Amino acid sequence: MNKPMILVVEDDAPVRNLMVTTLKTHDYKYLTAANGSEAIALAASHNPDVIFLDLGLPDIDGIEVIHQIRTWSNMPIIVISARSEDDDKIEALDAGADDYLTKPFSVEELLARLRVTVRRLALINTNKEADSSVYINGNLRIDYLAGCAFINEEELKLTPIEFKLLCLLAKNTGKVLTHTYITQNIWGRSWDNDIASLRVFMVTLRKKLESANGSCQFIQTHVGIGYRMLRVE
Repeated sequence: MNKPMILVVEDDAPVRNLMVTTLKTHDYKYLTAANGSEAIALAASHNPDVIFLDLGLPDIDGIEVIHQIRTWSNMPIIVISARSEDDDKIEALDAGADDYLTKPFSVEELLARLRVTVRRLALINTNKEADSSVYINGNLRIDYLAGCAFINEEELKLTPIEFKLLCLLAKNTGKVLTHTYITQNIWGRSWDNDIASLRVFMVTLRKKLESANGSCQFIQTHVGIGYRMLRVE
């Protein structure tokens, strides 16, 4: 995969310049936007591979930017925000963000998260046609090739990370997957922040599954260990 195009959405000029300089130094292609409207327009017209998104934009809140982009694209969105409360992270991830980095951040971590996202994109592209089977568990159906999941034939509105989590659990139905195993398969690493993000993603994924299926439990939590997909009759 060639170096991806990154759309940097940040209204704070010094922070934007830091990110642009970092990308330029490592030979990434980039676009910049200082507000939400410009970000949506550039995302639609240039189809970037990854978006770095600040939430506190001057015209449109970053959450709304995520919502709008998710109506037509699953391009990875990495939120980079000073908002550090769990509720803010949950709202962004539930809206469709793939990752969440809190300011102030280190350039090394920013690049590491970008590399993981790029590897994940390459893997998805490589395996897209190879993995064509369909998974069925009770009234849950996952079409791996189409990248969709259904309950009672109603499509679930899942973010890319939620779908990947669901597939990982489904392919290991009945097995307890540890936090470390899951984070390494999803993000390619297992940092403390990743385990915290995993818990957030699992909350939103289970909420969508149970809401669509009358509170039927598909995913079982093993406190301090990990998660397991249950076989539902």
